[in-house]
Amino acid sequence: MEVEDREGGIRVLTIVNPARRNALDDRLLGLLDAALAAPASTRAFLLRGAGGTFCSGYDLTNLGPSSADGRLPDDPLMAFLSRLERHPVPSVALVQGAAFGAGFDLASACDFRVGTPDSVFCMPPARLGIVYAVDGMARVARRVGLARAKALFLTARKLDGQTALAWGLLDECPAPEAAEAVALELCRTLASHAPLAVSGMKEVLGLLGEPALSEDARARARALRRASFDSEDVKEGRAAFLEKRAPRFQGR
Repeated sequence: MEVEDREGGIRVLTIVNPARRNALDDRLLGLLDAALAAPASTRAFLLRGAGGTFCSGYDLTNLGPSSADGRLPDDPLMAFLSRLERHPVPSVALVQGAAFGAGFDLASACDFRVGTPDSVFCMPPARLGIVYAVDGMARVARRVGLARAKALFLTARKLDGQTALAWGLLDECPAPEAAEAVALELCRTLASHAPLAVSGMKEVLGLLGEPALSEDARARARALRRASFDSEDVKEGRAAFLEKRAPRFQGR
C-alpha cells in the first residue's frame, strides 16, 4: 500500500496488491488501519486502488471456518470498516474499475464516492455461500435503500457507474480521465472547512444513520453467519471461484 500526504491536509491511500486485483488481506488491513492514524494536519482521506481496479474484495484464502472462540474470518475486516466509517476525518473513495464484496463495503464505509461509467459494483456473498456481516449490509442499505440492497445481495447483480449514480451509491460519475481531479477537488473542499465542525457533524450524522437492531437480532445474525462460514457450501463457493466454474451448492 502507498500513503502520500499532499498539500492542504489530504492523505491519499492507494491499495496495491496486483496479484489479487487489490484484494484486501490481513497485511493490507493493518497498513490501512495504521494509515488512519494520520497527523493532526490531515483534513481528508482519499482511498483508491492501483492499476485501474479499486478493490476486488477480501482475499478468499482468509475466509476459512469460524474459530473455536467464536471469531469469524472477516471480523478484522468489519472492525476496520467500522473504524473508517466513524473516523473524525472525512473520506472519499475514488472507485475506478471493480469494487466487489469487501471493496464495495470499503467504498460504502467512506463518506463520499466518486466513480466513472466504467466502475463496477457487486456484492457476491450469495455466490460464495456466505452470510455477509450485518453492519456491511446496513452500510449498503443506507446508501441505496433496503429494496435495492436486497437485490444486490440476493442476486449478486453488477452495477455500472451510471446505475450506481442513479441509485445514490456514487456521488459523482465523471469521465474516467476527470475522476481523480474531481475526487481531489472534493477532498480539498472538505479540507478547507473547520475540522471540529466537520468531525462533529460527521459523528452526529453517523448517529442518525445507526441501524436499530436489538442485541438478540445481532446475535441471530452472527449465528447465521457462523453457520455459513462453517458450511460445505462455503468451501464449494470458494473452490468454484478459484477454479472459475459454476458452484454446485448442496445447502449444507
